Amino acid sequence: MDPRTPNRKEPLRLYTPEERTRRDNTIWTLIQGVLAPLQFLVFAVSVVLVARYLWTGEGYMAATISIVVKTLFLYAIMITGAIWEKIVFGQYLFAKAFFWEDVFSFVVIALHTAYIWALLTGSLSPVDQMWLALAAYVAYVINAGQFLLKLRMARLEGEAVV
Repeated sequence: MDPRTPNRKEPLRLYTPEERTRRDNTIWTLIQGVLAPLQFLVFAVSVVLVARYLWTGEGYMAATISIVVKTLFLYAIMITGAIWEKIVFGQYLFAKAFFWEDVFSFVVIALHTAYIWALLTGSLSPVDQMWLALAAYVAYVINAGQFLLKLRMARLEGEAVV
């Protein structure tokens, strides 16, 4: 029986005791903890720059650079997150505890990558590129919310264990 599977008396568990130990002892947890808020900061600045461009028609280059930087942060957090999952759960992605977050992460990555493709190929107008970036950002916010809920769940679980 999987220790995460609840019985009638116990709630659903995000981590087994061994997984929690691995999570707490890997540098990749700290790396994720640093990259996530940095990515959010880049996202927040970028949203303002993209909105400014869409509103005024000014600042295309600044908005574009901010989207590229945000996308690079996304790629970095995805790669380091996959390493983290491998260490904690024994597989690079789609571990049971984070399956749906990983699935939606691929939607986020696909949208950001589509933006990069549109930028490099010129297949979309600058305005359409910005709208695509905003669609990617909406998906990112949903995905970030998924991970924040899991972080809260892990904290509550940790309090229950101690």
